Amino acid sequence: MSTLVLFVGSALALSSPAQAAAVDPLKVTYKCTGGYLAAESVQLTVTAPTSVEPSKAASIKWTFPAMTATRAITAQASVTTSGGDLTVTGGTPTPLKGSGSGTVTTAVQANGSYTPPEMTGSVNVTATTGGNLVLAPVTTASTTVLTITVAGEATTCTYVSATPTSISVPVQTGGGGGGTEDVVAYDCDLASGGGDADYPADVDIKVVMTPPTTATANADATITWTGTIQSGSDQLKAPTGFPTTSPKMFVTVKASGAGAPSTATGEATLGTVTIGQNITLPTSVSIKVKPTSTGTVSLTAGDLAFGTSASSPTIKCLAPTTGLKAYTFQVSSASSTPSSTPTSSTPKPTKTSTATVTVTPSSKKSKTPKAGADTGAGGEAGPDGRMFILTGTALVGAAAVGGLFMRRRNATRG
Repeated sequence: MSTLVLFVGSALALSSPAQAAAVDPLKVTYKCTGGYLAAESVQLTVTAPTSVEPSKAASIKWTFPAMTATRAITAQASVTTSGGDLTVTGGTPTPLKGSGSGTVTTAVQANGSYTPPEMTGSVNVTATTGGNLVLAPVTTASTTVLTITVAGEATTCTYVSATPTSISVPVQTGGGGGGTEDVVAYDCDLASGGGDADYPADVDIKVVMTPPTTATANADATITWTGTIQSGSDQLKAPTGFPTTSPKMFVTVKASGAGAPSTATGEATLGTVTIGQNITLPTSVSIKVKPTSTGTVSLTAGDLAFGTSASSPTIKCLAPTTGLKAYTFQVSSASSTPSSTPTSSTPKPTKTSTATVTVTPSSKKSKTPKAGADTGAGGEAGPDGRMFILTGTALVGAAAVGGLFMRRRNATRG
């Protein structure tokens, strides 16, 4: 049994250094002078992923220690950091220098402690599976390799030493949370740039996005985002000053194709939050994307924010810019088939003509003869057939009488 224990212990002792060499951060010491920060040696921590994928991007992070302010720094002072160059074997730094910026949110008095904002950068991995990505600091001692600018005044730093002199990151398929992996390695920090024992933090979140099954152009499409913080990563903790009344989580996704906006953000209310304790992510977050044309929309994970406002959060978590799993959905054109009962059509107007008709009563009135029946207007209707008969009869009679008279006159003369 004793021999077995010694054998297991020896095996662990032999395996630990190799494993630690791949995950231990790089400690780089710089000598700084000038500007708002005191002339002193500072040791930056350069952190890389535990593994990277070939042809993918690896996120690199520089974390500053607290530094001494030589003069008071106002709450409105802006801070930018640059430099911290690395030499890379098995990849190409993009960009070559890290970058970081922020604003002093809490005034710092002279000789007070101030922590500059973290810098981030990325390396495009070219090494193949089974190899290593090797990172080492630029070691030119006489050249400024790091600059911290506070309120427009620069503190410049030169290289002193590094422990170890370089770090090796194993290259393997499926590592680093990129490619087809659902796990996204978020770099989380306080938005104010202030110091906190729990930040910055590397938070690995398994992200799953559920796109819509059907979508049409010029209509909102709903994406459901779910996230689970992995047990082996740093945890999201509520820092001092984090809002405990109705705090929210803001989720951003990046979109491309079919005229979709480049980013879209959704929000969800967090549960009970206790300062100093882990933040529990909401069950899901709904995000709306509105494509404007037909085609394929591609979605990848974007940044996260925690607090009461997406524009001014307490915690911000930056997602890698490359190597993320893509989710897609198809956008079809809106249906052009008219409805059988149009709801918005305008009824055809009916032409209406108005005519004025004047009715004039007849001037002829019926008269009823005495002791007789009503004969209507016959008596005043003008001559009729009986008048012509009577006239003819009178003419015939007159002719007969005239004839007799002339005959008698001729007889007397004879």
